[in-house]
Amino acid sequence: MHEYTSTARVWGLTCPGFPEEVSRARRWTRDILRGSPLADDAELIVSELSANAILHTASGGLGSFHLALAVSPKVVALSVTDEGGTGTGPKVEQPNEDAVHGRGLGMVSVIAHRVIVHGSHSGYTVTAELFTDAQPGGHPC
Repeated sequence: MHEYTSTARVWGLTCPGFPEEVSRARRWTRDILRGSPLADDAELIVSELSANAILHTASGGLGSFHLALAVSPKVVALSVTDEGGTGTGPKVEQPNEDAVHGRGLGMVSVIAHRVIVHGSHSGYTVTAELFTDAQPGGHPC
């Protein structure tokens, strides 16, 4: 293979910060990954990350959020970038059993093989990676 050629394919989508855009993000992900054994997990992850962007950052309402989906022979990487505006970044929490919020990113971290958070108060990108050659339940250490 030529050193400047890649087998990865990348898609991007920017959505207004309205709740109904979460279903659009799910459909978009499902359409791109149609036939992939990772499609259901990817759709669930995109749904959670998109909802978090709308509910917990300046992306909601008049803002927007951006999705990126990269597919290679070894990994499917899903990224959601928000518009920030909060004092704290996304993090996996261990809420008590009566808590109404705080479980979503934890769920994503269980489904994905790796979750990475980048950014600052002006905007965060959460990337979840699904490895194509991993066994079910065989998340790397």
